Amino acid sequence: MTAESLHASAVDLLTAWQTSDPGQDTLRHAVLSFLAARPDACLRSCVPGHITASALVLDHTGTQTLLTLHPRFGRWLQLGGHCEETDVDVRAAALREATEESGITGLRIDPQLAALHVHPVTCSLGVPTRHLDLQFVVRAPANAEIACSDESLDLRWWPVAALPEGTDFGLQQLAETTLSAAKSTESRQKA
Repeated sequence: MTAESLHASAVDLLTAWQTSDPGQDTLRHAVLSFLAARPDACLRSCVPGHITASALVLDHTGTQTLLTLHPRFGRWLQLGGHCEETDVDVRAAALREATEESGITGLRIDPQLAALHVHPVTCSLGVPTRHLDLQFVVRAPANAEIACSDESLDLRWWPVAALPEGTDFGLQQLAETTLSAAKSTESRQKA
């Protein structure tokens, strides 16, 4: 695969994504504009900012999420990271990152984008940049066994409704969106 196919997948995901949150929709349009201006937007070498892919990994019950204690940031975060040119698309990048960082085999990714978050960071470039993070929900099979990678200080299941103290806004928003979607689905199934 190529940077062009990653780029096209990001544009397709964001173009098709429908959100009722006006803030998320505004951010969607801003990231689409960035993608229109930068053919290299999915590559970490894009200094002004670049697309990243992350995953809120849920256990088989949907009530627990697997978080990583990030060594550089010193706080609990969802799994994820940079897109690689070998990724088929951005969704595949999120699933690859979740698999690598969790050690769990058999993860399944929801096809739709869950949320979008942009944050300033000094990443592997060594200079300040922005991560334009496309966030997905990934589901683990029952009895999933985790294995902490060298990209993490710790790996732990947390209740989705009770994230650790000091959780950043992007993760809080992703968890709230996921809980809201689950409640909406449950209500429709009961009706």
